[in-house]
Amino acid sequence: MSQSPRPPAAPAAPAAAPLLPFPPTSARPRPSAAQLAWQREEIALFVHFTVNTFTGLEWGMGSESPAIFNPRALDARQWARVARQGGAGTLILTAKHHDGFCLWPTKTTTHSVVSSPWRDGKGDVVREFVDACRAEGLDVGLYLSPWDRNAACYGQGEAYNDFYIEQLTELLTQYGPIVELWFDGANGEGPNGKKQEYDWARIHETVRRLQPGAVMFSDGGPDLRWIGNETGSAGSTCWSSVDPQRVPYAGFDAPWVNEALQQGDPHGTAWRVGETDVSIRKGWFWRSSEDDQVRSPANLLALYFSSVGRNSKLLLNIPPTDEGLFHENDVRAFLEFARLREQLFASDAAPGASLGASSGGESASAVFDGAPDSYWAPAEGEHSGWLELRWPQPVSFDVVHLREAITEGQHIANYRVDVWRDGAWAPLTWGTTIGYCKLNPVPLTETDRLRVVIEHAYDRPRLARIALHRNPTGTVVEKAPWAL
Repeated sequence: MSQSPRPPAAPAAPAAAPLLPFPPTSARPRPSAAQLAWQREEIALFVHFTVNTFTGLEWGMGSESPAIFNPRALDARQWARVARQGGAGTLILTAKHHDGFCLWPTKTTTHSVVSSPWRDGKGDVVREFVDACRAEGLDVGLYLSPWDRNAACYGQGEAYNDFYIEQLTELLTQYGPIVELWFDGANGEGPNGKKQEYDWARIHETVRRLQPGAVMFSDGGPDLRWIGNETGSAGSTCWSSVDPQRVPYAGFDAPWVNEALQQGDPHGTAWRVGETDVSIRKGWFWRSSEDDQVRSPANLLALYFSSVGRNSKLLLNIPPTDEGLFHENDVRAFLEFARLREQLFASDAAPGASLGASSGGESASAVFDGAPDSYWAPAEGEHSGWLELRWPQPVSFDVVHLREAITEGQHIANYRVDVWRDGAWAPLTWGTTIGYCKLNPVPLTETDRLRVVIEHAYDRPRLARIALHRNPTGTVVEKAPWAL
């Protein structure tokens, strides 16, 4: 991925409007079925692969010879098999990165696999990728860079927009269902030294018309948003609602953009879930010099806490080697990360508790049933409340796992978790948003009474889950093997 560092910003749009006043309850946004299914998947894999894999560059120049692209052992089925074994539900391939080299035999340019020695110029990486995903039961996503450092028409207004729409149309009509389109915000100069003003309205209309079930990602949505960094960390406050006027299009630059992407907006009128993209290596593309610079399983689990555990989705990049395979070190780390997640969720001290509630107690047991759409809520019209858990014997845990039922929207704005100590309630942890998932690391705690307090919600709060886990890696967050 190539969100940062960025080239100079695209032509500025009019200044964003100030925050809208708080909308009435009936106007609070809700996820579409596609957005809901997308977030519940929790983890997807990014596959960065192009001529950069053979040059060692992160951003290709556009002048690379297609002759260098020759992944002799390419096996997209290996990519998909690893993704499935590690618990990812979707793979997203860079069909074209900023260098303009196309991984499918497009009719728009010869700067593609047709001019490479791979498969004697008759290969199609996108086709092999799509077929492999479907064979392993995975969904397909595609990244198509708007910035193209090879196309001669780049920076020529409508001519390049036509060129880009033709490429997009090929991908959307020749490869079956696509669940996610990934649009990068980078906007630099083309080979003629000019910059391009992208026709986002036309791009979005094309996707809606040709793949109506797909969701689209960019800084400016319209369905998913960038989380504002590439370090694997969503905001500790993370609303799925946004004010679309504050980040109107991909690449928009303003002082408030990062905060808007990180935190969302409780008063926002659009549902635009955050996607947290990060690489398993220091770079987005494979380099042999980084074969020993792979994130550890414990570090990947920490990223899960700071992405999925903060109401976003984790998009983890695993780049194929110049042979066309995931490196064994990357595979080992990813699969061990899956094992750690299994260990984390296998331990849950909460279900053995008896429950008490401020109100609405008849539905309290829903927080233990694991169903995302069943929930406890206080009485109608109440925007705060609490659930108390009591055990016959003390239980121990170091992770408090909360989930909000979000089918009707995200409402909880402040919560607190208390434990009973020395005859009184004492705060253990607290936070702002919950959303789809909130994982709260806490010191190792032993107690026989715990209370989850919803201090404030913008509508009737709906708490879908309370779980208490033991982190298999302990409470120390392991850093990546390089300086972030």
